[in-house]
Amino acid sequence: MKIVVTGGAGFIGSAVVRLAISRGHEVVNLDALTYAACLDNVASVAQSPLYHFEQADIRDPAALAAVFAKHRPDAVMHLAAESHVDRSIDGPGVFVETNVMGTYNMLQAARSYWEAEGRPESFRFHHISTDEVFGSLPNDPAIKFTEDTPYDPRSPYSASKASSDHLVRAWHETYGLPVVLTNCSNNYGPFHFPEKLIPVIILNALAGKPLPIYGDGSNIRDWLYVEDHADALLLVVEKGAVGRSYNIGGENERTNLELVKTLCAILDVKQPKAAGSYADQITFVTDRPGHDARYAIDPTRIRTELGWRPSVTVEEGLEKTVQWYLDNEPWWRALQNREGVGQRLGKA
Repeated sequence: MKIVVTGGAGFIGSAVVRLAISRGHEVVNLDALTYAACLDNVASVAQSPLYHFEQADIRDPAALAAVFAKHRPDAVMHLAAESHVDRSIDGPGVFVETNVMGTYNMLQAARSYWEAEGRPESFRFHHISTDEVFGSLPNDPAIKFTEDTPYDPRSPYSASKASSDHLVRAWHETYGLPVVLTNCSNNYGPFHFPEKLIPVIILNALAGKPLPIYGDGSNIRDWLYVEDHADALLLVVEKGAVGRSYNIGGENERTNLELVKTLCAILDVKQPKAAGSYADQITFVTDRPGHDARYAIDPTRIRTELGWRPSVTVEEGLEKTVQWYLDNEPWWRALQNREGVGQRLGKA
């Protein structure tokens, strides 16, 4: 199929682009190339005849209409979004503009194109979202997010993504647009932009800098290797039931402190310090405002209906990730110079 992937120069989007092309799909990478985007993320497939790039902003309806008219896709995988919670605390407006209005523009462009094409049943609009729309869970392993968990967003970022989810469902119910939705847990892996927790820890460790952990490090996340996530997303766009949502999780819950200590142990083996452990650099800092205590996904639906499960444990995925950063210094060095990277954001 021919797929428009919005945000295809970003972290998760580029993983989708690379995997889709490896499986023979034709891909149109639609990206505005904001601060978090990097075309080096798709350099391995950029010369493929199956790859097309369109620099366009999802806040620009005319540009979106032109892309649909030019490429006539079979599906849309909508990943373009502002995604850094700390940045949303400092500047919520761009999150509303991009995540809410941008999704509205994408839905309108897709709907107009779909209707002009005769409303083909095979068309899909796949909206990729986050488990953060569900709010925060108590520290009880028996309680996890399901597709029926009520929405309870706590940050400007998660509120903007919750809004976009509601729009997608409304366009399906009101206009019949054939949509599927997914909500994922925290991603990690190669090409992760160096303002997020795991790359911050790896790169600060290598630089001999403090390893900052919010609060006491007890916040729990369910970690999903990005290439596993891309595999699940392609499965949903190909085989997911229209109008249905699927939660995608790594089944790998860890406290932030446990995660950081695991990264330090991997680095101790792969690139030992002259003396001591990288864990000696751990520093506890003032917590983020409104920091959700725990996220955990129940992936029963996608496992039973579509047969998907993650392929790696968090320990295996973290080892791959650390090795990738050790092997790709030119990539992350360039991104560290971008606005806000390396600074403490989101203090409110």
